[in-house]
Amino acid sequence: MAQLTKKQIKRQDFVDNEIFELIKRLAPSAKIKWDIEIIADVRESIRIQLINKKKIKSEMGFYPYIKI
Repeated sequence: MAQLTKKQIKRQDFVDNEIFELIKRLAPSAKIKWDIEIIADVRESIRIQLINKKKIKSEMGFYPYIKI
């Protein structure tokens, strides 16, 4: 069974944490709790811009995943 490497997991954590911090900075007066659904929605929007439109990074380089 395929597994992500520690480096890939670290990248996922980094991306998700940075998105969460961005959300909190954009609404500083709100008490925002970790919500992976919201984070994933924002991540998908960023992915579309960086990968599909601007071709800045590869999909796996931006947010590694296991293809099933």
